Amino acid sequence: MPVALITGAGRGIGLETARAFLGAGYRVLALDKDFSRFDLEGAARVFYDLTGVAGIPPLIASLGEIDTLVNNAGVLYCEPYDAVPDAHRREIMAVNLEAPAALMQAVAPQMMKRKAGRIVNVGSVAAFTGHPDLWYGASKAALLNITKSYASWLGRYGVLVNAVAPGPTQTAMYDQLPESRKEGVMRAVYSGRVCTPPEVAYAILWLGTASPEYLNGTTLDVNNGSYPR
Repeated sequence: MPVALITGAGRGIGLETARAFLGAGYRVLALDKDFSRFDLEGAARVFYDLTGVAGIPPLIASLGEIDTLVNNAGVLYCEPYDAVPDAHRREIMAVNLEAPAALMQAVAPQMMKRKAGRIVNVGSVAAFTGHPDLWYGASKAALLNITKSYASWLGRYGVLVNAVAPGPTQTAMYDQLPESRKEGVMRAVYSGRVCTPPEVAYAILWLGTASPEYLNGTTLDVNNGSYPR
């Protein structure tokens, strides 16, 4: 049975992605620091706080073979440009960028040895323009760049590294946005509604299981036209 490790699986997009991989016949390792909203039977819970970047290599070593890695966990704080606490900036960069890079680095040797494996990073439309949440946008832009870097390195070994860039999605992260920002989303999207977590999860599942092998180093937009302004 193939194995998928999904970070930030305790709720939202991560939870729905775990559900999708279970439905596809995968053994799911659901990683999060909080499972209070986790209602999925059949997935193994991996309790871990991704701000502990240094502990990621031994964590991966303890989990065994991983066929698909989904770097979904993310942190966002709605704060003014000139009033972001240092602790929040460090947390955003650790969880959104440094931890995914460390996880990719840690799973790379086993995937290279097998000459097979898939990695899917969850970016954001925030990566493409100057975003109101400064460090969130910066971290997601860097993650998409690192996606291409790892695809370039691992592609010759048969390992696929791709990303999705969701638009605003109905999650707890979206709920914290000011109403003015939500109104802007409604004006921008083609369908007049926000994305749902299962819609992003299906895109992740496709990239993590069935997309063509020549599709590597790319970012799949799941945004319905909702580029932030």
